[in-house]
Amino acid sequence: MNRKKLTVIIPCYNEEANIASLAKKVREAAEDAEIIIVDDCSTDHTREILERDVRPLADQILYHEVNQGKGAALRTGIMHAAGDMVIIQDADLEYDPKEYPLLTELIERGEAEVVYGSRFMQGTRKGYLMNRLANRFLTSLSNIFTHEHLTDMETCYKCFKREVIQSVDLKENRFGFEPEVTAKIAAKGIQIKEVPISYYPRTNEEGKKIGFKDGLRAIYCIWKYRRG
Repeated sequence: MNRKKLTVIIPCYNEEANIASLAKKVREAAEDAEIIIVDDCSTDHTREILERDVRPLADQILYHEVNQGKGAALRTGIMHAAGDMVIIQDADLEYDPKEYPLLTELIERGEAEVVYGSRFMQGTRKGYLMNRLANRFLTSLSNIFTHEHLTDMETCYKCFKREVIQSVDLKENRFGFEPEVTAKIAAKGIQIKEVPISYYPRTNEEGKKIGFKDGLRAIYCIWKYRRG
């Protein structure tokens, strides 16, 4: 059997309202992709929905028996990935799977090894004010130490050559994954390319899980992993 070109990794936690529709969107957008979903010990009906509605759409559904965080779920997915490229997809419908080619084409053409989808690259205001300001600060701080020139370090849409991401020794369990992987990719001397993407932000009331403590952890991780 031919190896798939793309692996889509979807970490999820308590996404009963979104995971089935998201999985359908991913499969429609990437018919031949390997889809790996990692449930991080959801406490709602996510697991039931995964088994009943999503199992036919996914290549692998993996379960954590203890909640560990997004970073831990991504490590599990990355370890099992077999595609030539690996892209990260959140389960909350904020990002559009139809835009995968924007990221994968640069890698397929040999113009990049890592591509981030930027919500702010074209200067448009996407997301709520405090989140935009926090992202701008964290991205700027990260750039100082990585010498990258990113506009959106915290973006979900990150696409890697599989051998690159599987060579990175990742440690962070929660949202510290974003600055950690950026720092460690930069430490390998790899330039991260960016492309503009769409973004449909949801509110805290709708289930957004990133909070103030995660921002503080991101600052700590930027400093901690500043040398890779």
